[in-house]
Amino acid sequence: MGVTSPLKGQSHSRSLTRKLLPYVLYALLPIAVFRFYFHPFPFPLSTSDQLPHPNRIILTTSSSSSSPPPSSFSREEEIVNETPCNYTYGRWVHDKMGPLYNGTTCGTIKEGQNCITHGRPDLGYLYWRWQPSQCNLPRFDPNTFFNLLSNKHIAFVGDSMARNQLESLLCMLATASYPNLVYKNGEDNKFRRWHFASHNITVSVYWSPFLVKGVEKSKTGPDHNELYVDVVDERWGSDLEHIDMVVLSIGHWFLHPAVYYEGGSVLGCHYCPGLNHTEIGFYDVMRKAIKTALKAIIERKSTDGNGIDVFLTSFSPSHFEGEWDKTGACPKTKPYEEGEKMVEGMDADMRSIAIEEMEAAKVNAKQFKGLRLETLDVTKLSLMRPDGHPGPYMYPFPFANGVQEHVQNDCVHWCLPGPIDTWNQIVLEVIRRWSVVSKREE
Repeated sequence: MGVTSPLKGQSHSRSLTRKLLPYVLYALLPIAVFRFYFHPFPFPLSTSDQLPHPNRIILTTSSSSSSPPPSSFSREEEIVNETPCNYTYGRWVHDKMGPLYNGTTCGTIKEGQNCITHGRPDLGYLYWRWQPSQCNLPRFDPNTFFNLLSNKHIAFVGDSMARNQLESLLCMLATASYPNLVYKNGEDNKFRRWHFASHNITVSVYWSPFLVKGVEKSKTGPDHNELYVDVVDERWGSDLEHIDMVVLSIGHWFLHPAVYYEGGSVLGCHYCPGLNHTEIGFYDVMRKAIKTALKAIIERKSTDGNGIDVFLTSFSPSHFEGEWDKTGACPKTKPYEEGEKMVEGMDADMRSIAIEEMEAAKVNAKQFKGLRLETLDVTKLSLMRPDGHPGPYMYPFPFANGVQEHVQNDCVHWCLPGPIDTWNQIVLEVIRRWSVVSKREE
């Protein structure tokens, strides 16, 4: 009977290893790709990420001195123990998963923002996600939102950007639970309210383009806006006792001609030829309006004992590259790359006003319990998305009869789905972090 040589056996073993090695590598490669795609390594904050204002959003507590063992490390503990994360700075990266909803699955999209059903041919703008420089931003989970805000009333207050963000949130929540419209009023349904019976959550929108009392220009009234900068708009202010979370969003309406009043007297005006008023511009007026709104919220909610979460959305830049009624007013089909576009000029100034007033309000709110305030700083991430606007697709199939010389464009608001969905991703993550920190402090 023959005996196998040890050397021959080792040779056979090495041969078998060489045969199996490629298969092992092929098996490990998809795992490595999956790990890197869904859990990318954090990128360092480059100097080019800096915006022209020193204030930054810090949305987590600082790291604790000791870390729990891996076996007990939960998502909630990760939120508290990780280094502070700033969602303001980052970049847009390609995302194969795409949005949670589309133009046909959501019934609350305003016609002018329903770019898919209006025939926009390029859909690449749907496949990007915001990657913060210092952390990951989780995909929006409607069930997490419902669990954190059950039995609450969430209000969006401001101009059409507030409505745009509200409709984004409704669409994402509707993927898990259907919203029932329970109230509507005003021209173009500017005041509406929905109820999610599954978790007893109410979501409202209040039209208030200045946050303070105002008279809007009209065909039958003045040809300019009138603002009372020291008087809150009671169309939403009178409901504060029933509101648990409010998202404020203003900006673009302050660019229009207006006369300003303070203390019952004319303060000045913005672009008012023919009127005997002092031209004062709109920056200080916008600052006064924000200050008045935040002061009213803090004073009223500090006395009713219920508390409130307050978000102030920073200015969202427009992307007009030419005449608003010409073809190609906002023609981009992908995000700007880092360094290609900077936050500057009016965009930077209006962003700074929001941040500075919110920081001042935080100081005032510290003396009261149950008041949590934060700036939703979306200026940079929005500036980098010139591809996310309806453009000519604010109307259905604008080029069905060929390319026209004159076509109305919307390069201000956002397609739904679109980049504005990211704003609500950040809101949810802030609320989740607040909730975890609150539990640990109890």
